[in-house]
Amino acid sequence: MQTIYIKAFGIIGKLFALISCMEIRRRPPAATVAVAGLGYQVKVPEGEPSNILEKIVWHKETEVDRMREAQPLLELKKQVAIASPPLDFIGSLRQGKTQPALIAEVKKASPSKGVLREDFDPVAIATAYEAAGASCLSVLTDEKFFQGSFDYLQQTRQAVQIPLLCKEFILSPYQIYLARAKGADAVLLIAAVLTDQDLTYFLKIVKSLGMAALVEVHDLTELDRVLALPIDLVGINNRDLETFTVDLQVTCDLAAARKEKLETALIVSESGLHTSADIKRVAQAGAKAVLIGESLIKQEAPVTNESEHMCQRISSLFPS
Repeated sequence: MQTIYIKAFGIIGKLFALISCMEIRRRPPAATVAVAGLGYQVKVPEGEPSNILEKIVWHKETEVDRMREAQPLLELKKQVAIASPPLDFIGSLRQGKTQPALIAEVKKASPSKGVLREDFDPVAIATAYEAAGASCLSVLTDEKFFQGSFDYLQQTRQAVQIPLLCKEFILSPYQIYLARAKGADAVLLIAAVLTDQDLTYFLKIVKSLGMAALVEVHDLTELDRVLALPIDLVGINNRDLETFTVDLQVTCDLAAARKEKLETALIVSESGLHTSADIKRVAQAGAKAVLIGESLIKQEAPVTNESEHMCQRISSLFPS
């Protein structure tokens, strides 16, 4: 079992103080212990995930094993070899139509909010995003917790001309190759679930495929780990993946704490961005791009014209 200890920092004024220590176990221990000769099992408390992120990761390990059996890595590599070259994800953000640049997310559901759109149509949403001025798109591919799909990624690639981020809980090189085979130009790497060795290795694979990596952090410990690596793109997630609570101050504080070291990287602020004031706040803190999903996707009533609606919504978030 691989164990990563994660420390989260809270902010009081301008000071960082250690407030908790989150342990993410990549694989679960034995969930039950058989009692020989008695015909029953005793449940082991440590066999239960301690938070949402750990629950996702445990399931993802099993899911990836099944995917490998269904389609070996060698087959994926053959598909990657004949695929069209990846688009310039970072370049598209630097030349964004909005300021900061927009990564619009194709997202059906989340563990905390449930289904966001009953009439979810990934292609219609993706093309509306593109028409409304998004620089790049993020496509959720996790099936169990976010009701995403690698098929959605492939369908989106066929429908739009802008770069795509595969939004997945990547634990294995297999997932990187799968993302590229399905049309992704960039992948998400979450520092909270990957060791430094994993991150280093995965970044090399990403580079060899001509892709970009959005390396995501939530606290200062994770940011310092990531800044020791050769990265161009840092995602600061305002959502605590242990509890799924959101605080925009996370972007502001982390960007300020390592301002000089972050000068060569493009900062993407993720989660909790619902208004133009929210976007202005993280942009002033140093974010050159924002990743927005829920506030664009979620609707109180069915939308009759997706493109027109999305243009209006994005215009309200990024006023001229």
